[in-house]
Amino acid sequence: MGTPIAQLFDLTGRMALVTGGSRGPGLQIAEALGDAGAKVMLTARKAVALEAAVAQLQARGIDARWVAADASTADGVAKIVDDTCERLGDIDILVNNAGATWVAPAEARDKAMEVMDLNVRAMFLISQAVGQRCMIPRKSGRIINVASIAGLSGNSGPMTTIACSTGQGAVLNFTRALAGAWGRHGITVNALAPLHRLGDDDDLKGAAVLFASAAGKHITGQVLAVDGGVSAVHGG
Repeated sequence: MGTPIAQLFDLTGRMALVTGGSRGPGLQIAEALGDAGAKVMLTARKAVALEAAVAQLQARGIDARWVAADASTADGVAKIVDDTCERLGDIDILVNNAGATWVAPAEARDKAMEVMDLNVRAMFLISQAVGQRCMIPRKSGRIINVASIAGLSGNSGPMTTIACSTGQGAVLNFTRALAGAWGRHGITVNALAPLHRLGDDDDLKGAAVLFASAAGKHITGQVLAVDGGVSAVHGG
């Protein structure tokens, strides 16, 4: 007999760190993981927004905390990982959701580099830190990367979102490469690709819990588009 389905999706006793967790997809995923039984640490750069988000999760009975830091810097990543491990224990689940978009010309170098730092550099730095400290030593872990599909959101146009599009491609390739590199350590790495401005507040929950739980233990290196079929119709 196989494992009961409720047990496969149960995250009781697990610890989840969610970057960019104060709103949007990050908060939605944190809510799902917490409802499934995980303890949750939210991180972002603004303490006020984090405090409000944690209050929302705690109102649902979720054991949630927050730490404010910049995940695109080595010092910020060290603060996030140290605080999380000291306050809630080793990290079992990492959700890389921190990201930014700006509508700006491709030649606007400062904004482009800021987008790349937050969307790509932050993901690499925090995955490396969590992997080395928590997941590789225990031969277990779940990493979920969020790569939003912005191209059909109505915000993009010629030469306006090159940094964002480049960052999204980097996230998808990083997901596959890290899955291959860390599979021998019992770590799965997958990505969710939601479409901006479509869907509702529940669309990412089931997929996130699947990737984070024992139900998804044999799924790695995959990118799941959560876009209402837009990528299928438009060839995304």
